[in-house]
Formats: sequence, structure tokens, C-alpha cells
Amino acid sequence: MGVTRRQLLWAGAGVGVAGALAACSSGTGGSEDAASAGTASSQPRAGGTLKVGALGKASAITRDPHGSQANESDYLIISLLYDTLAVPGATANTVPRLAASWKPSEDLKTWRFTIADGATFHDGTPVTADDVVWSLQRLRNTPAGKSRLPGIQPEGIKAEDAKTVVLVSDYPNADLPLLTRLTTFVLKKDTKDDAVAGAPGTGPFKLDWYRDGNARLVRNDTWYGGKVLLDAVEVRLFESPQAMANALLAGQIDVASNVGAVAARTAEARKDVQILRRPNDMAMPIVMRTADGPFADARVREALKLAVDRDAMVKQVLSGYGSVGNDILGTGDPAFAKDIPQRTRDLAKAKQLLADAGFDTSKTYDLITTEDISGLAESATLFATQAREAGVKINVVKQDSKIFWDATWLKAPLYTTYWGTNDSVVFFASKTMLSDAGQNEAAFKDQAFDEAYRTAMATADAAGRGKLLHQLQEIEFAKSGYLLWGMADGIDLVGAAVRDLPKLPGYGRVQLEKTWLAR
Repeated sequence: MGVTRRQLLWAGAGVGVAGALAACSSGTGGSEDAASAGTASSQPRAGGTLKVGALGKASAITRDPHGSQANESDYLIISLLYDTLAVPGATANTVPRLAASWKPSEDLKTWRFTIADGATFHDGTPVTADDVVWSLQRLRNTPAGKSRLPGIQPEGIKAEDAKTVVLVSDYPNADLPLLTRLTTFVLKKDTKDDAVAGAPGTGPFKLDWYRDGNARLVRNDTWYGGKVLLDAVEVRLFESPQAMANALLAGQIDVASNVGAVAARTAEARKDVQILRRPNDMAMPIVMRTADGPFADARVREALKLAVDRDAMVKQVLSGYGSVGNDILGTGDPAFAKDIPQRTRDLAKAKQLLADAGFDTSKTYDLITTEDISGLAESATLFATQAREAGVKINVVKQDSKIFWDATWLKAPLYTTYWGTNDSVVFFASKTMLSDAGQNEAAFKDQAFDEAYRTAMATADAAGRGKLLHQLQEIEFAKSGYLLWGMADGIDLVGAAVRDLPKLPGYGRVQLEKTWLAR
């Protein structure tokens, strides 16, 4: 289960709201729609090799596009070699990629996807609907397949003709195309498992060489999505943010990806280094189990949400590289409810709620965390200090990552989690809060929440769906087990010559086909 969870973390994939029914346009769109960073300079130029550092562990390397990519370095390499059907956009949550367009049936259960014109594998073979169907069925049949393509059974994935793929949902789903951002990498039909590593992809770069988690990828001059500017991308695996930042500052790499706030502070005075911030890139909530245990009473959960000093958390844990959260996941969604009043610290009310609920303040409660990402354990420690002011004694337990994901996640009464994607309200509702969600982190079961979600997914009218999504967020704010104190910025350190590096979170930031070097 832990590996499955971390793949979703790195993928930053999921679903959104805007543009689902209107996305019947043509063109690849993903990179054209991506926001970019870099100092203003002359017109983009072709050529050069971009050297990118990415985090990973040598013990966790994988090369299977449908496997569990615990390493960000693996996900970067795979994402440059293999295209998904859709990608994040700057003005819509989802825009076309390998699928040029899609169209729903009237009941919103059946969706037809048309493959982009000119799409070929790196060996020149045209991409067919049979290739896409085989790849999606292979993905769906993985241990994590149900959560990747919820509501879609393997037999509901079919080829209508050489260019058209049909996806049939078990229930009406107005946002079904947005599921295709979730690691829908396409391989040739019938590729053997032992031949997946190095198998030809469809992406903007082709594999030159691969060694122990490091790789060199060269430009795909026949990519259907347009001209690729860089000659090559070299991906180098680093096991710590500090080592990666040092390599950037020494000029050994051009980009230190997701390097964190500490490295950003170190680099602030360097004129030869750009600090690229992706606002609200990572959610770092505290999870309170709602089904049973000491936090099952909604009044207790509200009390802890009132006990936290959110401004102090952002300032101290994130060094100011982030923003205050309001206990609602999906802050990157155009449908995010900004009109729900910001929850602020109120110790008096917190104490009263605890008293009303009969909460035992004589006990000490374990808050389990890991050091998987920078600031996570620190957030637990600071929260424990703040909660004590409301009369709640918390003991922070740092756990080995493997033990945490195998034994603690989804089970413990109180623990930290993190989502490396500033994704949509629908993504988090379907993955983590529906009663039957496979990754229901807080064991949250609320009939009104479930009904609002299902009704929203069956509502074609955007305004009507928006009202239902607002209702979802109101319930989440009032009752859920998530204490989302803040959103961390994603931070890359970037060499001075790098231009047009994507700023989008999640999968959006690995779209490097329009990145170029001014040297």
C-alpha cells in the first residue's frame, strides 16, 4: 500500500473540474498551455543538454511505466519517454496530449478518445487504439489499478477503430477524462514484462543510455506534439536534497528539482541561480481517524483544527515558502471554495469543544510521522507544542518509511501525510474521502458527502456541478479528518541559462519539450 501511495505522490496526477466537458478540441496543448519560468531573454533556441537532478533511492529504482515509481527520478525519466493521454494545463485542469480530443455520451458513462494525428512510437510505428487499450488494461490490472482508474473495469476499455478508444465508467462521471492524467503511459501492445525497460515510447525524448537510475534522453525529432528544443536531457539521481543543491551550486547540474526551502534560503544571495517556486505544490495535512478511536468525535477534530497556529507553521516549517491552509484539499482547483471563512486559532473554543466531547486530556496521544520529505517531522513537532496549549498532550513518533506505509498509513489514529500534487477537489474526494475510497486516510464515511460527489459526477451543467462541489468542501471543512494547516511551495533551483521551465505542479512540471538553454 505504501508504494502505491507514493506513486500517486510523485505522479501528481488525478482529476479536476474545469474543462472536462469542453475538452473536445484538437492538438496536444499540454506544453503550449504550461506556465513557464526563466529570466526574459532572446527568442527560444534549439540545442544543448539540460542536466536535471531529481530525488530517489538506489534501492527503489524502477523502469516500468505502470509500476510503482517511488523515485521522482524514475518518474521524470518515464514521463519524458512515454506520453499520457492528457496532462495538466495552466488554464484548465486537464488538456489533451496523446489523446487529441474526447467526447462523452449523454449519460456521461461512455467517453470516446481520439489519438493525436501523427503519434508514433520512437521506432516509427504508428500508435493505434489497440496499443492504448492494451496499455490501459495493463495499468488497470496492477495492484494500484483500481485507484488509478476508479470506476473503469478492464472490460470497459475498448478500441472502436484504429484511432478511437472507448472508456466506459460504472457510473456517470463528468470528469472521467481527467483520470487519464494518472500514469496512462502508452506502450506497444503485447510488450513483454521483461522487455518493458527501454521499450519505445511516444514522448518528446528517446532513451540514449540508462545506468543505475541515471539516464540520458535525446530529442525525438518526429514527436507529434511539435518541435522539441533541447538536444538532450540528462537525469541524475540524488538521495538527498542537500547533495542535489550542492551539485547545482557547483555547476554540475542545471536544475535541482523539488529541492526544498532550506536550499532556497541558501541560494537566495546567488545571482547565478534562479529560485523557481510552484505555489501550493504540496499538501502536508495531519490525519485524524474518524471511524473510531480518540478522534472519532467531530468536536475533537474541530478542536485540534482550532488549536493549530497556521501562520507560525508556514513561517517556521516552510520558512515562508508556502501558504496557510483551511482544512480543504484541492487548493489548485478553479472550483476551490475561497468563500468558506478561513479557520484561525481559537484556544478557548478548542478547550470548550474538548470538554463538551469528554476528551481525555490526561492521556498522551502519539502522532506518527516520517522524514520522507523536508519539514514533515518538523511540522509534527511544532503542532504538538501548539496543541499542548489547548490541553492536548501529543508525543511525536518518527517512524521508518517502510514501516509507516505498511503498518501506520490508513490505520493509525493520528499521523502526518503528504500529497505532492496541488490537485482538484474531485481528486481528493474520490481518492481519500468517499466511504469506499481505497485510500481513505481518515476512514471518513459521510452519506451526504458521498451523495454530493455522485450527483456532481452525474451533472453535466458546470454551474450545477460547482454548487455540489462547494457542498463537498463545506462537509470536508466541518467534519473530515484532515487538518490541513498549510500548502508548501514546490521549489527548484535553476541555473541562470535555463529558460521556460514549467511551473505547473505534479505531472505538469516534467513537460520539458519547450524548455531551452540561453548559452
